[in-house]
Amino acid sequence: MDNEIKKKLARNWFKTIQEVLCKDIEELEGKKNIFKITNWERGKKSNEGGGQFRIFENGKIFEKVGVNFSEVYGKFSKEFRNKVPGTDKKPNFWASGISVVMHMKNPNVPAMHFNTRYIFTSHGWFGGGMDVTPCLKDKNLEKWFHSELKKACNKHNKNYYSKYKKWCDRYFYLPHRNEPRGIGGIFFDYKKENWEKDFAFVREVGLCFKNIFREIILKKSKKKWTNKEKEIQYLKRGRYVEFNLLYDRGTKFGLQTGGNVEGILMSLPPIAKWK
Repeated sequence: MDNEIKKKLARNWFKTIQEVLCKDIEELEGKKNIFKITNWERGKKSNEGGGQFRIFENGKIFEKVGVNFSEVYGKFSKEFRNKVPGTDKKPNFWASGISVVMHMKNPNVPAMHFNTRYIFTSHGWFGGGMDVTPCLKDKNLEKWFHSELKKACNKHNKNYYSKYKKWCDRYFYLPHRNEPRGIGGIFFDYKKENWEKDFAFVREVGLCFKNIFREIILKKSKKKWTNKEKEIQYLKRGRYVEFNLLYDRGTKFGLQTGGNVEGILMSLPPIAKWK
């Protein structure tokens, strides 16, 4: 398949899943047209793509949720070039993806994150994943969440869940705190074994996230909570901020490739606390 067709198919899927997820969020909130939509362009002198981020705040369920689509292209800086596969001879790149971060009003509902992307330099690859960060322990939620991930992964390869769960556990970890960010999930990168199969898996991950966040919210969003539990949530969000600013690859990639700063930092919660 032609590389330009691959890019177009991937890009169209990321834009489609953005629409689908936003509709679900509006349905859960019980209101339409709730998102503040910002379109942005990369590059001041020439067209180098851009994207659209959508943010909704202060809802009955979502304290803040961001759904970001991007399609950017151009040349990597000399400093960044050596960190990305396939740029040793040509610094050109193309990248598109969808990124979602949910911070909830109710402390019983965990923060949730999902992203998938397709990057092309001298060759292309998929990456992405999802993870859940509760502030209150719930073993039943943890067990159910990982069961759903395993079922989705097993549709494509029996080894995916174990492999990508371990990768997620390593990735979403705060070494300076010696603690995981949450209860894990799946994470994968540099996926380029078979384009059609890899793309099918990426779509599966998106639909799996759609089902998971809906189910969790419907089960837990009406549960009562206390001020003490809200304070615990604020402290846990502090850890979330630390990870995203210190270690997150997506944050670094976006900032170092001239992405929209507000869109990149949409993952930060509206209120966080530290002791």
